[in-house]
Amino acid sequence: MTNRIVHGGGITAAARLYGGRPEDWLDLSTGINPNPVALPEIPVSAWHRLPDQHLVERTREAARIYYRSGDILPLPVPGTQSVIQLLPRLGSVSGAAILSPTYGEYARAFALANLPALKIAEIGDLSLGRNLVIAVNPNNPDGRTLSVDRLRELHDRLQDRDGMLVVDEAFGDMEPESSLAPYASSMPNLIIFRSFGKFFGLAGLRLGFAIAEASISERFEDWLGPWAVSGPALSLAASLMAGDTTTIRNRILDRRAALDIVLSGAKLKTVGGTGLFALVADDHASDIYSHLCRHHILVRKFDYAPNWLRIGLAPDEEADRRLAGALEDYSI
Repeated sequence: MTNRIVHGGGITAAARLYGGRPEDWLDLSTGINPNPVALPEIPVSAWHRLPDQHLVERTREAARIYYRSGDILPLPVPGTQSVIQLLPRLGSVSGAAILSPTYGEYARAFALANLPALKIAEIGDLSLGRNLVIAVNPNNPDGRTLSVDRLRELHDRLQDRDGMLVVDEAFGDMEPESSLAPYASSMPNLIIFRSFGKFFGLAGLRLGFAIAEASISERFEDWLGPWAVSGPALSLAASLMAGDTTTIRNRILDRRAALDIVLSGAKLKTVGGTGLFALVADDHASDIYSHLCRHHILVRKFDYAPNWLRIGLAPDEEADRRLAGALEDYSI
């Protein structure tokens, strides 16, 4: 059995170690919009009934327009983690090449299936010795972004040898120009994963989407079983994706700009990130992490890169000042 991966969001564990009530901590350890959107009204029927097909279809159509996926109707799934774990079950998959470092659950899913997972640093390092290639784009945690043209070329190379490309666009809402979704209908050996909760600030819904040709989506749907996504989650997603998201995007950009000011003021070097988080490199990252925990502020550290810290967005100016004050109080 492979070890479980420690992700961001572990406020309860941090509070047990460093004290304080979990609700009093400032959680900057995730890449989730810290200002969840206002919830539209959810019909009573969504709570009362099992998810009807018309609700599923409405949500898939809203997702098709939102993600610009052309003829492909995205499949709602109970969080993208649920389908990551299904990848080893795809026919003829003998192993994976994973553009790394990245979200660790991909490698773990293949390890649990006793299939090899080769970690590669660059696409240029890829020898196509694996028939499934995984790229997170933009990447977590460094924000590396691969161009649409480069990914389409990689897909075509894989298609020539019956391979498959998986592109995780969990942080893609802020960079729609980098999405492969508009090209998916002409890329039969492509699977795209999209996260709903990060951009909308509703991670607790556990909702994502898989964009792929029907034969692949139908397999995922069969493996997940009936009613995999709740009626309230479907109803919320259908309403929110059909609305104007400009205000959400602008608020995220404002919050990221505020984070950059705090980090710059603390003389911390930002080496990557996305609209929803910044990646900092510092030789004293471990000490800074512990110091912030003592101030009941949680950020994300990495066992494979001990000089990295991933810092998410604070919800408001008061939280900015709290982070800035804690960093100002730090001394080597």
